[in-house]
Amino acid sequence: MKASFLICFSFCVFIASAQKPKDGFYTYSIAFEEWQGKSLNTTCTVQIKGDSIKIINNGTGNLTGKKGDIIDEGILMKHTKTGKWIIGHNLKDKDAEEIGGCSGGPPIIDFKQKKFYSC
Repeated sequence: MKASFLICFSFCVFIASAQKPKDGFYTYSIAFEEWQGKSLNTTCTVQIKGDSIKIINNGTGNLTGKKGDIIDEGILMKHTKTGKWIIGHNLKDKDAEEIGGCSGGPPIIDFKQKKFYSC
């Protein structure tokens, strides 16, 4: 009985954490892969509208460019192999061999921890 409850609870937590937020604007940390995922006090504005997403420079931290510049934009999709949310630029990105950080593949966005992973 306990094992069944724990499995169900874990699954429910996973499903809840894996859902994308409602349409709107959010502030996320930028996790720099080359700095072991540290944000270095850098944040961005995340705009979600349906399945579209924009990552916008909000002027904090040491980002290149200026406030209001679009860092990335694309289609929200789940990566087939890992189940992680990614910012795709075409439908084939959901099956990309590599994702995130400095891989050259589509970037990862973590809705639970409110992080956008960048190189």
